[in-house]
Amino acid sequence: MNSIWMRTVLILMGLVVAPMARAAVDSYRFAHVTISTPWYIFIFLLMGIFAPFVLMAVLAWRNAMRKATPDNAEEGRKPSHQ
Repeated sequence: MNSIWMRTVLILMGLVVAPMARAAVDSYRFAHVTISTPWYIFIFLLMGIFAPFVLMAVLAWRNAMRKATPDNAEEGRKPSHQ
């Protein structure tokens, strides 16, 4: 009976340790990192940083074009209380 108990304990200890060893070997299963991964991160962040500047330039250009039209230029000279 003692040997059966010892075998059961050893088997259970092996079953507990096995998933930890598998997790250590397969730690990059969901995030496969290659040599191009930093470039993907760089391009993604670059777009996020420069997008507001591009939007600001487009809106400034649009506003400048709108003020340059003759109809709006006359309206801009009128006092605001009339």
